Amino acid sequence: MKNNAMNLSKRSAVNFYLYISPWLLCFIVLTVYPMLDSFFLSFTNTQIGSETKLVGLQNFIQAFNVDPQFWLSFRNTILYVAMYVPTSLVLSFFLGWLLSRKVRGLGFFRTVFYLPYITSGVAVTVLWGWIFNGSYGLINFALSLFGVQGPNWLGDKHLALVCIAIMGLWSIGNSIIIMLAGIQDIPTSYFESAQIDGASGLRQVFSITIPLSTPTIYFNLVIGTIVAFQLFNQPYILTQGGPVNSTRTVAMVVFQNAFQYGRMGYASCVAWCLFVVIMVVTLLIQFSSKKWVFYDD
Repeated sequence: MKNNAMNLSKRSAVNFYLYISPWLLCFIVLTVYPMLDSFFLSFTNTQIGSETKLVGLQNFIQAFNVDPQFWLSFRNTILYVAMYVPTSLVLSFFLGWLLSRKVRGLGFFRTVFYLPYITSGVAVTVLWGWIFNGSYGLINFALSLFGVQGPNWLGDKHLALVCIAIMGLWSIGNSIIIMLAGIQDIPTSYFESAQIDGASGLRQVFSITIPLSTPTIYFNLVIGTIVAFQLFNQPYILTQGGPVNSTRTVAMVVFQNAFQYGRMGYASCVAWCLFVVIMVVTLLIQFSSKKWVFYDD
């Protein structure tokens, strides 16, 4: 009996590793190996078409002490994260809460809010580039109807990054759906008890919906922060980092050094610096979650 149990356990283990082997192989080849290779490259002066030579911490010293684009790109990226992440959390919660109400045409509205998320990022970026165009854009055209001269949105160093953050908010459909699922998972008995006790709808939102949605908010916060730190498409397509480098992000610095200047070693160094920053911020969010995330036990 014991031997049969051991054989069954071994067979189950073999089947488990057999079934996950395609994913595991892809993970090792496409994720683990590139990460280890880029970590090695960050300590070299590797350039496309030239020999690899170890240079120790020279790339990191150049990034921190010599290259002004390094600090500037981190400043722009952090500003974008500070604008985008809190706003996306508030909007996704508000829209998710609205979609959880029993209203006519609910399926239509859910589809409408989710569609921008699955639309091509390049197509959405080009669309918003036309909307924000200073000469013939839709926003400035609407303002001209009231006799107002609109600014050159993407050509103003004070407005360009704000415009890009607004573009990002257009595609938060996935966060909205996740938030909606979290809100709908709250037992209705809580709201029924609150109604019996005379709690208003607003009171129910702040005392029941928000506290019990904090696990979902926490998930969206972590994923949204990681994604926001890797901002690339919008500034690269619309502004190329301008005007006056006001929209140059860390991901753009990595791309330009790697594929335009051929400096793979330095690009890997910057990429690992970004990885460390994302990891530190994520850990800070995780540690702080113990004080504000509540689970329904």
